[in-house]
Amino acid sequence: MEPDTLPRVAIDSQQDQNMEPNVQSTNPTGADIEQLAISVIRGLALDGPNRAKSGHQGTAMALAPLAHVLFTRIMNYDAGDPDWPNRDRFVLSGGHASILLYSMLYLTGQGIELDDIKNFRQWGSNTPGHPEVGVSPSVEVTTGPLGQGFANAVGMAVAERRLRSVWGSELCDHRVYVTVGDGDLSEGLSHEAASLAGHLGLGRLNVIYDDNRITIDGSTDLALSDDPIKRFEAYGWHIVDLGDSGEDLDRLEHGLRQAADEQNRPSLIVLRTHIGFPSPSLTDTAEAHGLAFGDAEVAEVKAAMGMPVDQTFNVPAEVLSYYRTAGARGTNQRAGWNKHLLDLGDRRSEWDAMWDPAAHCDPLPWPSYEPGSSVATRKASQHCISVLAEHVPAVIGGSADLTGNTGTSIDSTVQSLEAPGGRQIYFGVREHAMGAALVGAARHGGVMPIGGTFLVFADYMRPAVRLAAMSQAKCVFVWTHDSVGVGEDGPTHQPIEQVMSLRAIPGLRVIRPADGTEVAGAWELALRSDGPTAMILSRQDLPVLSGTQAAGVGLGAYPLNDVENPDVILVATGSEVSLCVQASEELAQHQVAARVVSMPCWEQFETLPSTEQHKILPREVPAVSIEAGVTLGWDRYADVCIGLNEFGHSAPCSVVMDKMGLTVARVVESALALTAGD
Repeated sequence: MEPDTLPRVAIDSQQDQNMEPNVQSTNPTGADIEQLAISVIRGLALDGPNRAKSGHQGTAMALAPLAHVLFTRIMNYDAGDPDWPNRDRFVLSGGHASILLYSMLYLTGQGIELDDIKNFRQWGSNTPGHPEVGVSPSVEVTTGPLGQGFANAVGMAVAERRLRSVWGSELCDHRVYVTVGDGDLSEGLSHEAASLAGHLGLGRLNVIYDDNRITIDGSTDLALSDDPIKRFEAYGWHIVDLGDSGEDLDRLEHGLRQAADEQNRPSLIVLRTHIGFPSPSLTDTAEAHGLAFGDAEVAEVKAAMGMPVDQTFNVPAEVLSYYRTAGARGTNQRAGWNKHLLDLGDRRSEWDAMWDPAAHCDPLPWPSYEPGSSVATRKASQHCISVLAEHVPAVIGGSADLTGNTGTSIDSTVQSLEAPGGRQIYFGVREHAMGAALVGAARHGGVMPIGGTFLVFADYMRPAVRLAAMSQAKCVFVWTHDSVGVGEDGPTHQPIEQVMSLRAIPGLRVIRPADGTEVAGAWELALRSDGPTAMILSRQDLPVLSGTQAAGVGLGAYPLNDVENPDVILVATGSEVSLCVQASEELAQHQVAARVVSMPCWEQFETLPSTEQHKILPREVPAVSIEAGVTLGWDRYADVCIGLNEFGHSAPCSVVMDKMGLTVARVVESALALTAGD
């Protein structure tokens, strides 16, 4: 009988028949050991947050049977090698239930220890309040902001399909499992991501919807009346409705396997659960979501499950052995996979290059441009992407409906169900989903994702960009139309505060190149470095300057002209660097020696030793900065900061730049005023 035609099992959260047996039973086997194991998960989910006096227990308790089935019956992984490339991926999109993931990683032996569970949410622990890549071992993506993990999983499924098409099922044959709740599906991001996944036909994506009908404010009917099943059906998803089966292990397994068998559509497994179950007093309440169970409530639940009330973090030896056996059951499969990898022969270098392009990529033939010529940096970037596409097989991506405008054409083969190896992704008008999918694809590995849109729409992507920086996901955000130089489109499309707001994100490399030469240096830096990169590129043509250097981008800032003892320094980024070059020539007529410094990347400059920074921008020399954006922050480098602290206007590019004071004359005037007393 198919899972979606099985009779619904009505679960009453108060019924004794669903309470687990006493953990003190001797040598339990079969169903007994599984029920005992689930009680242990729930016990850890209670004790960790209770000791921390902080955290979410209710969802972890309700999903304990699901987690048990996934980690013991469904997912392919090997605890002995948590980074095995062909493992199934598990994403906890509702990261507030992190104690559930940490418990499973501990029990199955994937790098978390019992002391880590005891140290939940404490300073210096590797079990923070929400799962974090690089902090918690075996965590696939950093989750917490609702909907992000769901959209990350879409990117992971794209990466898996691309790799499988190139390498075959011997080396790439796995699935992405993600749990989501009402909060995830309420966020607009989930609508974009679900629509994209359905359009692409991502059959390896399996989303389990925890339909517990509770939010922090109370019952979901306070704010929700839509039908998620109909919504996902409209998106083209495969639906497996398990009804009220949160405690039925066999039915959970059957439903998950039915979803895994679907190859041409992503699957939504709908599971009605009871938050806080089996608490006699807090099941199906908002308190079970928003508040940590205290000592009394914890004791009440443990008594209901037959667990020792006076013991915390209780993990019987037979339960730990059971889970460690489950964690090791993928060892033979991984060994067979390793043999296939060794059999690649001459293609092994290609495989390595896809998983680590920075370490396995020969010098690339980046485009070069004659000084005096002109090219928009977005067009120069397209030239560089074409080089990457030819020489770096890991590169995939595209744009949010602006492929030509942003210069993000990668390949003529479009990623789709019919062309699973396609490298060109048409994200559609879905900036939110594109940003999060790039992060998920990067965290999956085997691909280096690129995504483009206009800079002003970086605001749509900001949560994903922040998580990319936090998790050091190696992806490239291409943001074009970088200033009021957009012109006639007006202030809605003219970024003012965006560049500086992106620089405020720790761990994000923001590059605003001055010309085509620096664009090549920017892409070289993005390729060879870890973590995310933001490319800030012009719509309008910019002159190729005689002093720019591709290698200079790696320094973050460098002089364009040879002025050993300058009277003033002119420092700029992007399109304004050429204004400084012209201004320096005019200042020379006033017997003022001006050093022009291009500063394409603040973050790289800050990595230089202070002595090297001082050589480029000596503190004793007055400086003028100019950038077509807010002046906030420039005072660390300049005495006079020229920029825009107001929104733009609709007019031709040259008119807007002139009327808003982004001119050679203003730079000259400011420099002369600074040096007047010398």
